[in-house]
Amino acid sequence: MSSDEEPKKKKQKLSKKEKKSPKADKEEAAADTTTSDAPTYEERCEAINILASPLASKKSTKKAHKLVRKATQSKSLRRGVKELVKGLRKGDKGLAILAGDVFPIDVMSHLPILLEEHNVPYLFVPSKRDLGAAACTKRPTSCVLVKDKKGDGKSGDIDGKDLFDALVEEAKAYDPNSKN
Repeated sequence: MSSDEEPKKKKQKLSKKEKKSPKADKEEAAADTTTSDAPTYEERCEAINILASPLASKKSTKKAHKLVRKATQSKSLRRGVKELVKGLRKGDKGLAILAGDVFPIDVMSHLPILLEEHNVPYLFVPSKRDLGAAACTKRPTSCVLVKDKKGDGKSGDIDGKDLFDALVEEAKAYDPNSKN
């Protein structure tokens, strides 16, 4: 059979609903890869280090990531160990959210003690990759400080104030002196 004998296929017109933009295709592909390839909360918890306590529950982890995203948008966030320590020295108060899967452990082993000395509540979340994504960075982030703007005359993190208060209460409920 030659190619001349094969019937030619005609292009069919698609309705508006059936047409998809390339952007929509990329979004669907990204959504498919994140849901299937992303490890679950339980799998992430297996990779945490020995210092990661108090570890936020699955629900609290979602709240923490939501709070970090809102704090990033309102410019009241300090990312990384260096910035967090600098903020503590300058007197910033708020809520510290630390990643539990940081390796080597020496990178941030001093932070819980430093935060307790400055009376700043802290929580651990299982994944530094998710914490970095919530902070709107491409790189994984080992820790963030969500600044509380009560003392400032500016309007603070109004959208996430209820999330902030709930997570601070959960972090303050943890007593580091009692071992389970």
